[in-house]
Amino acid sequence: MAEDRAQSGSTVAPDLVSLDDFERAAQQRIPSAAWEYIHSGAADEHTLRWNRDAYARLRLNPRVLVDVRRIDTRVSLLDHDLPHPILLAPVAAQSIAHPDGEIAVARGARDANAGMILSSYTSRTVEDVAAVGPRPLWFQLYMQERSATREVLERAAAAGCTAICMTVDTPTLGARDRMVRSRFEYPELPYRTREPGDNACTWDEVGWIRSTMAIPVLLKGILHPEDADLAIQAGAAGIIVSNHGARNLDTAPPTIDVLPRIAERVAGRVPLLVDGGIRRGTDVLKALALGATAILIGRPYVYGLAVAGSAGVARVIEILRRELEQAMALTGRPTIAAIDRSVIWS
Repeated sequence: MAEDRAQSGSTVAPDLVSLDDFERAAQQRIPSAAWEYIHSGAADEHTLRWNRDAYARLRLNPRVLVDVRRIDTRVSLLDHDLPHPILLAPVAAQSIAHPDGEIAVARGARDANAGMILSSYTSRTVEDVAAVGPRPLWFQLYMQERSATREVLERAAAAGCTAICMTVDTPTLGARDRMVRSRFEYPELPYRTREPGDNACTWDEVGWIRSTMAIPVLLKGILHPEDADLAIQAGAAGIIVSNHGARNLDTAPPTIDVLPRIAERVAGRVPLLVDGGIRRGTDVLKALALGATAILIGRPYVYGLAVAGSAGVARVIEILRRELEQAMALTGRPTIAAIDRSVIWS
């Protein structure tokens, strides 16, 4: 399993053995205003809690005496053959957690063989991040003025990004009370031409992006099955089921509760990814069982970044991958293809 690969995080303190361990350690290292920005959710943070609680409520249904001596976590996603289904979600301004920011994250992703989605509010240029060599590298887009949007997308594609992830759930910021109280201010960011949250867009912009770019376009922030259908009709190559890490609309449902409804509507026409609340390998298993092709983590790898730079990022990914392999073995599912809804106790 992943024990040998875990040596890539050998500079990380050995007592950090779970993603929650990294969260606790990171709070001691990240400045308080930056911590409130990274860690908080919207309003009363009901959705922030639900994202995790919903996974805990799902019970697993193990099978025994299956040959699980060899566990295979490989997946195929948009013409990429990946060794495991764990990718890094876009997170803005990563330099607030570590001075190397997205460069260190790219190194950690590369070393742990994880795909990475670079935020358009990155604190490092897409060329510098791409030069590190994470595979695949995708670029997340907040819609801005069309001229500025076209320029940054052309740079992303030229640098080697192989897909665009268009965030569609943030026409305005939610009530981020903890962030406001902390008086957090964004650092200087190379591609930001509007204030965060001023990112209203419509299906017209989706069509325009698709006509502008020759690479696949995924839509991030889908929670309604009808929107999933419309996304496919608009030519989306994939859908990311996301409530923006519970940072926008409080009391929106947890993503793992939404995922089965969207998977039923999509019916395999495009790959589905899901983020929000994933902290354990059992969570990854549950997401795959309910229709996800792959999963995204956000806050956990930023905590790894804050604790130990690129080694911390790699270690967080390796922990989650090892736990996924353990969960697959303990439920009698030796391959990703063997994971279906019968994994969930009904």
